[in-house]
Amino acid sequence: MTFLEIVFYVFSAALVVSSLLVVTVRNPVRAALFLVLAFFSAACLWLTLEAEFLAITLVLVYVGAVMVLFLFVIMMLDIDIAQMRAGFANYLPLGLIVALIMAGELTLVMLSGEFGDTQLPRPVGHDADYSNTEALGRVVYTDYVYTFELAAVILLVAIIAAISLTLRRRPETRYQAPEEQVKVRKEDRIRIVKMPPRPEEKP
Repeated sequence: MTFLEIVFYVFSAALVVSSLLVVTVRNPVRAALFLVLAFFSAACLWLTLEAEFLAITLVLVYVGAVMVLFLFVIMMLDIDIAQMRAGFANYLPLGLIVALIMAGELTLVMLSGEFGDTQLPRPVGHDADYSNTEALGRVVYTDYVYTFELAAVILLVAIIAAISLTLRRRPETRYQAPEEQVKVRKEDRIRIVKMPPRPEEKP
């Protein structure tokens, strides 16, 4: 067994175990931390496939930003675990049925013979000066440039829709008006008052 295979099995085991702990652990903060471990293990697996751009993006975006926001939200919200588990028994049969169906589908796909070493061989290694980021950029901005721009437009529309849905005008809230603030003069804000001097107190 080569060193690369040992690394693959180690991080694959860590990914599977951490994924199971995400959905089985009771503490939501620990579940989020196990999800961070799952993301990191997946990033290490991508590094073994020479997909360093995807690995670094996964670590920086998901582990460094998204999961930090998850942790802040989890720790700031007062989550009632007992109330969340109150209806767990009612949905357990349906959840088990869905889980068995998904496990059966995954088993059928993996046993179909379409994912063996002959059908999907390991990519051939490249030289040290090979840049996965450059290769990915060439493909994205040439062959899939219109798809990439369409995805950007869809995300922009989603952001605008989210802002529009959450924006509420409250009459008691004070808002700034920059167009009025830039027109302010000194005479409008400052009033100079002349007062007689105080007489000196005698000892």
